[in-house]
Amino acid sequence: MAHAVLSASGSSRWLACTPSARLEEKEPEKTSSFAEEGTLAHSIGELMIRYNNNEFTKRTFNTRLNKFKKQELFTNDMLDYCSSYAEIVREKYLTAKKNTPDAQLIIEQKLDFSYFVPKGFGTGDALIIADNCIEVIDFKYGKGVEVSAVENSQMKLYGLGAIAEYDMLYDILEIRLTIVQPRLENISEFSMTVKGLRAWGDSIKPIAQKAFKGEGKFCVGLHCRFCKIKAKCKAYADEQMELAKYDFKQGPFLDDGDITNILNRVSDFKKWLKAVEDFALDQAVNHGHEYPGYKLVEDRSNRKYADQDKVLKALVEYGYEESILHKPKELLGITAMQKAIGKKTFEELLSELVIKPQGKPTLVPQSDKRPSWHSEDDAKKDFEGFIDKEINNLKKDVDPMDGYVLIGDLDDDLPF
Repeated sequence: MAHAVLSASGSSRWLACTPSARLEEKEPEKTSSFAEEGTLAHSIGELMIRYNNNEFTKRTFNTRLNKFKKQELFTNDMLDYCSSYAEIVREKYLTAKKNTPDAQLIIEQKLDFSYFVPKGFGTGDALIIADNCIEVIDFKYGKGVEVSAVENSQMKLYGLGAIAEYDMLYDILEIRLTIVQPRLENISEFSMTVKGLRAWGDSIKPIAQKAFKGEGKFCVGLHCRFCKIKAKCKAYADEQMELAKYDFKQGPFLDDGDITNILNRVSDFKKWLKAVEDFALDQAVNHGHEYPGYKLVEDRSNRKYADQDKVLKALVEYGYEESILHKPKELLGITAMQKAIGKKTFEELLSELVIKPQGKPTLVPQSDKRPSWHSEDDAKKDFEGFIDKEINNLKKDVDPMDGYVLIGDLDDDLPF
């Protein structure tokens, strides 16, 4: 598949750091299990949308789906998530048709936004054209980061491409940009007028020209996260090394302010160190590069049986009971079990049989959405203290004679 130098998906980088696109272009294309998983999910999602749109028969759908199911990265969960995405597209399309009977659903459409970005193009997963509006829907299978459609440059470039493609056929006044991220239950929408979107496109034209020529200054920021050249980028290294230049206050020990400053940087710093280490190893192993003072050696490995069946046979023939040579049967772990039987089935059958022990404490910024950590012992003490307090309050409010009645002593002369 062809890739644009100034791709929509990489726009957050080249809009902020214009020299990066041309430098990334020189790097070899690398794939990962996450990327391959996303590609498979997109293919299944497209298949489901087309089937929902009556583009082929149930038999054809099952035949094609069974081919996808045979792929190593396929899971039943993937089927559920893709079905969720396809159903969202279907609902949006049916809603559009209620208001605009001749509404159009267009799937996997190439979108050319080269009027604003040199040789810029991308692919819209699903487009719905209805009632003077185009909705561009992007399916994101990843779950590492929740993605917002609000002022999202990738989505706005797709929107510009959609307008360029269909503005001559329809009187488009509004563009709606939608991201569907089913694994995070995230549906994010953002709307703009066509006039406003084109004004944005005009505003980025000179930036795109610089990026296409590889000109401009390097700029470090959140956009560096998925940059191919991050490991060897001097600007990024300089930014990380600022931590080492931090002007600590006088005294024998770091104070709270010093430690907070370090904590603010430690996550990015560790990721950068790992990226540099991985890059150096790749260069040494795959390209024969040598770094002064370093050499490639064989790392330690664990012993394993060359052939388990032959090992078992040899021990049984020697006289050992087969029962003592096997591990006890073990259930699949929760994640593996969900993949094996599917999330819906897992929830139906096992949700009440799964517990979640308290996690280990970890330091995070105050902005983190998770509640503050308390140990289980602290929680138990808090609960016991609460009970004691409530009992004491009850003692204060209750008449000590409540619940009692006066009775006479038993008379020894009674007949019984």
